[in-house]
Amino acid sequence: MNRIDATFDRLRSEGKKAFVAYVAAGDPSYDESLRVIKGLADAGADIIELGLPFSDPLADGIVNQMAAARALKAGMTTSSCLDLIREFRKTHDTAIVLYVYLNPIFSYGFEKFHTDAAAAGVDGLLLLDLPPDEAKLNEELAGGVGLKHIRLIAPTTPDERVPLLAKDAEGFIYALSRTGVTGAHGAPADNIAEQVARITPHASVPVCVGFGITNPEQAATVSKAADGIIVGSAIVKQIELNPDRAAEAVRDFVTPLIEATKSV
Repeated sequence: MNRIDATFDRLRSEGKKAFVAYVAAGDPSYDESLRVIKGLADAGADIIELGLPFSDPLADGIVNQMAAARALKAGMTTSSCLDLIREFRKTHDTAIVLYVYLNPIFSYGFEKFHTDAAAAGVDGLLLLDLPPDEAKLNEELAGGVGLKHIRLIAPTTPDERVPLLAKDAEGFIYALSRTGVTGAHGAPADNIAEQVARITPHASVPVCVGFGITNPEQAATVSKAADGIIVGSAIVKQIELNPDRAAEAVRDFVTPLIEATKSV
């Protein structure tokens, strides 16, 4: 069974919600990034969303843009990102979703990327700029197998489009609590429950909510409405502020958020 599916099966049996943590691969360096993701797994993160650094991350706010820039400057590439995951897999079994834009995958080879990523230990793919209906119209983008394709649904997604996206979703659905880019929000939206309720009737996979979650109180509130929460920019900020002890800073930051998520 795919690790993402197995993770949500376990959480359902335990009556608990998922904590999904985002960091950029290779930030602030290859070695420290490996320590960070191992630390997230050891702290209890259920899924690690690993950003593949890209020079033009248009869906990201300044915090994650700077993380990608640091990783690229440190030498992170698509191949070394897969090496990082292979190294992580020697000791940890936590599910990994790659957060990525189409350009690096297309340059690598769409089908080859899926094959190599799955072999390295990746479980899912969140492809930011390839709508599923567009993928079906392009033969060269329809050959990737072996990875769960996570779908994004925003508050502005038209009601008639929600069933299409939810039906095609695999692993889990990433529901944005607000519009805009990552890291540009002071708090999650107030109508999270309504947003999730708009999606769940059409979904056969869990719905996790991200954007704007920065503290345990917010984590607990959002967890009550969703199957899990996603925290990204707030974690990445810890790496920016503590490059010499990033793994420890991230662990200290996420531990109370994970506890709050699991206490619901």
